Amino acid sequence: MTKLTKNQKSALEKIEPGKQYTLSEAAKIIKEMTFTKFDASIDIDVRLGVDPRKSNQMVRGVVTLPHGTGKDIRVLVLCTPDKAEEAKQAGADHVGLDDYIEKIEKGWTDIDVIVTMPSVMGKIGKLGRVLGPRGLMPNPKSGTVTVEIGKAVKEVKTGKIDFKVDRYGIVHTTVGKVSFSSEKIAENTREFLLTINKLKPSAAKGTYIKSIYLSSTMSPSVRIDAKAIDE
Repeated sequence: MTKLTKNQKSALEKIEPGKQYTLSEAAKIIKEMTFTKFDASIDIDVRLGVDPRKSNQMVRGVVTLPHGTGKDIRVLVLCTPDKAEEAKQAGADHVGLDDYIEKIEKGWTDIDVIVTMPSVMGKIGKLGRVLGPRGLMPNPKSGTVTVEIGKAVKEVKTGKIDFKVDRYGIVHTTVGKVSFSSEKIAENTREFLLTINKLKPSAAKGTYIKSIYLSSTMSPSVRIDAKAIDE
């Protein structure tokens, strides 16, 4: 096991058992506690008081993080030839239709997001068994099935993320990188949490946001006080 430096030890000691931190405090502590040599991702886990098995308590949405995720998002656009140039100009990594559908059918999924248009969804439906389990299926609700191909690609590239609650009632996503300033981490996290708040289903009873934890790859998690969202 790697021996911790004096600074790393003092950073770990900053987490008080049972204490809930403000967004600003949590962002600073996470930066100080991350000991990886690579630019680790900052992740958030929000436990909600909903029953995702009930359709009227499903929490799903999109948010554009003010400072992006810090990740280079690989975008595939499945479109008709007349939209190909628009997709390329917007920064799409791969553009095509039948050739890429064939590749995906054979198991190719070396991408992060697929953007497409309503008129070709009939062709893409059969890819559900490959794309569905990987969370890659385009969806009108997340803005990835649209006639505004260029706009959709730009939004995804600059930090728009799609999220949904899992079967355990937890929403998990990435809100930045350790190389971000603590202010940028806090601002991205706040934007995400405010979006979650707005999506509270009317059918959800009791406490909606039960817990919020911020962590980075390989770091312990820091609990955030839910009341600190509006700080």
